[in-house]
Amino acid sequence: MAERLTGRVAFITGAARGQGRAHAVRMAKEGADIIAVDIAGPLPPSVPYDSATPEDLAETTRLVEATGRRILAARADTRDLEALRDVVGKGVAEFGRLDVIVANAGITVPEPWNETTPESFRDVMDINVTGTWNTVMAGAQHIIDGGRGGSIILISSAAGIKMQPFMVHYTASKHAVAGMARAFAAELGKHRIRVNSLHPGAVNTPMGTGDMLAALTRANDTNPGLMQMVTPFLPDYIAEPEDIADAAVWLASDESRFVTASRVAVDLGSTQF
Repeated sequence: MAERLTGRVAFITGAARGQGRAHAVRMAKEGADIIAVDIAGPLPPSVPYDSATPEDLAETTRLVEATGRRILAARADTRDLEALRDVVGKGVAEFGRLDVIVANAGITVPEPWNETTPESFRDVMDINVTGTWNTVMAGAQHIIDGGRGGSIILISSAAGIKMQPFMVHYTASKHAVAGMARAFAAELGKHRIRVNSLHPGAVNTPMGTGDMLAALTRANDTNPGLMQMVTPFLPDYIAEPEDIADAAVWLASDESRFVTASRVAVDLGSTQF
């Protein structure tokens, strides 16, 4: 079977680990060169799980290079538009083009509605919404300039279709990402650029480290039973990052060439309950 992304270049945020790393490695296996960014450093204080490190980003670089593809990896905060533009510009100069954008970077903070602080609300919205917008703005013109069309994939969440209990800010941000995808799809369609939102449910990533599970338990104790609202249909209960990457590759490839402005759920059915 031919590699589905041969000759293409993908720009991926939050690429140091978890889903972002899976997207980078999977797309590289399909023939793409990778422009990878990650903050690879401390996340806002309200985030209860461990932060990615420079070593994590270096491991993504090693894994991509092991596929035989090229990668330009850099530390950058998606809240910094100019930093993203600088990295993407260097990547396009080195690799000659840009075809795919995967706006993957994001954070989540579990806390009851009345314990949500202005600071945590702002951090979630700045990273998940403004950071996603920055990612598209840093790369879309390069895809247009190539004249070949392309694919932009905004990573939302099951919380962007239904909701996620005890995460008002996260739910709001992921609904915003889904709307942003449709709005970009409308305007970029004339350039044959497709824009879709991808909605994972529970995924086995480092977001489950640190104090994350304890924070979820504390929040659930304030209103027991709400977590059952996101119960999956399938017995697996939780996906692996590679499962989400499979869907991202499909959205990046010509196999989905007429799919745009769509919400693609990979959530084991949790948004249908």
